[in-house]
Amino acid sequence: MGKVAAKIKIMPQSPEVDLDDLQERLEGSLPEGAKIKGFERDDVAFGLVALLPTVIVPDDAGGTEAVEEAFADVDGVESVEVDSVGRL
Repeated sequence: MGKVAAKIKIMPQSPEVDLDDLQERLEGSLPEGAKIKGFERDDVAFGLVALLPTVIVPDDAGGTEAVEEAFADVDGVESVEVDSVGRL
């Protein structure tokens, strides 16, 4: 069974959202079998910073849909978008 790595762009609801706290909530929301292999931050505009976690999921898990849905339900998240996907 292979694994898939996906970089996902998470936009917070506002510049006032505590990004360290948001990272912890995102990690806690992961579905079983998925794990985060690091975060990047991207300055977007007007003080807004996007989080870019790289998520590893099993190839048979049906892609990143479960992770995207879990992240979208986290308090403080405005939007979730897959930036890139690749096999490991």
